[in-house]
Amino acid sequence: MSTVLLVDDEFNMLLVLEAMLKKERLDVLTAGDGVEALEILKSGAVDVIVTDLRMPRLDGLGLLARVADEHPAVPVIIITAHGTVSTAVEALKRGAFDYITKPFDQDDLKNVIAKALKTRAFNENELIPAAGEIDRFDIVGSSRDMMRVYELVKKVAPTTTTILVTGETGTGKELIAQAIHRASQQRDNPFIKINCAAIAENLLESELFGFEKGAFTGAVHRKPGRFELAHRGTLFLDEIGELPKDMQAKILRVIQDQEFERVGGLKTIKVDVRLIAATNRDLKEEVKNGAFREDLYYRLNVMPIHLPPLRDRKEDVPLLVDYFLQKFNRKLNRKVVEVDPEATSALLLYNWPGNIRELENLMERLVLLTEGNSLKLSDIPPEMREIADHAAGSETVKSGRPFKEIVKDMTGDIEKDIIGRVLDECGGNVSKAASELGLSRKGLQLKMIKYGLREKSRR
Repeated sequence: MSTVLLVDDEFNMLLVLEAMLKKERLDVLTAGDGVEALEILKSGAVDVIVTDLRMPRLDGLGLLARVADEHPAVPVIIITAHGTVSTAVEALKRGAFDYITKPFDQDDLKNVIAKALKTRAFNENELIPAAGEIDRFDIVGSSRDMMRVYELVKKVAPTTTTILVTGETGTGKELIAQAIHRASQQRDNPFIKINCAAIAENLLESELFGFEKGAFTGAVHRKPGRFELAHRGTLFLDEIGELPKDMQAKILRVIQDQEFERVGGLKTIKVDVRLIAATNRDLKEEVKNGAFREDLYYRLNVMPIHLPPLRDRKEDVPLLVDYFLQKFNRKLNRKVVEVDPEATSALLLYNWPGNIRELENLMERLVLLTEGNSLKLSDIPPEMREIADHAAGSETVKSGRPFKEIVKDMTGDIEKDIIGRVLDECGGNVSKAASELGLSRKGLQLKMIKYGLREKSRR
């Protein structure tokens, strides 16, 4: 059962909305202002927030900012009076999912909530960073593949080139799009995103291009679309491979001409938008199969950036484990300070079909449930332990060495490889490499001595 949090200082409005949503078989929580809503968010899972704009203590925009920072995966829907539509549009530019104007049709609100829930379901499989959790482009990793990604981001961000980000679900495609925007000339302007797979086909055109008052039943006012909201900023089209064919043609026109008309409108609107698209599909195959337009593919694929799955960069697993350990210690007020080598080995041997998102979810669960200040092999899920036991058992039989000794050597080999690669990437600069690895200069020097890597140091 999905949970909707209603936030409004008008008690009667809360009662009406609560009764309406419960009929839709939704679980409903209520709060009288933004401060109370934040307390509710701390205590349990909320799938969607519907909030009024004008409230005491913490208003709708203030709540939106806090949710974007602390609960970035939760969509926020703004309810606003007609006179404050411009404020609601500003809220969209700041990351609100959508807005509804009073007086509103109940079906309109139900449809917006349904879209938000579907988007939230897609977000569960992707990485969405909180504003205060920005590491290196929001993606942790020092593998060669990730170093190439970082270099591409640096080169392409200052341009206006259209970018296609590809990779499996959970590899961090949205993080790359956000990193490019933050490093671009458009960074002070909106970053607008839309998941093409989460919007019903008959609603997608109005979502992208907006609509005029009276364009269809329920269009009681003019509403800007995502392209219009992203003017002079960046528009991120996630799951672009899900676009229906007729919408592909309309997107192609906007890319070519930077202009469009709202649904039901006659006026041509010109925009200046930097476009980033992402997909987990093989668009070349989709073109061959006739499911995706070839001309649109080449318009999008000006600068391709591919994110490797976690199984192909397992040397990054220890870095990610440490990153998530620190993140969830802060979030959950825990003090789990280390991961035993046997547990690290089990995590390294697992193939991570859900990629980094799967690892993140596991680390949150482990930090929450682990007794003491260390994650042990016994804390790891049974299916992961079985893989580790089988691999280590085979090695033990071959070598006759104790299990713990084998695990220690495996972990050491991975650590040595990571340090060596980072030193190479930093040209032997120990201070720079230490910063990249999150170590002190002295700590890195000790590890270099341990692994015989001092010859890689130049200064």
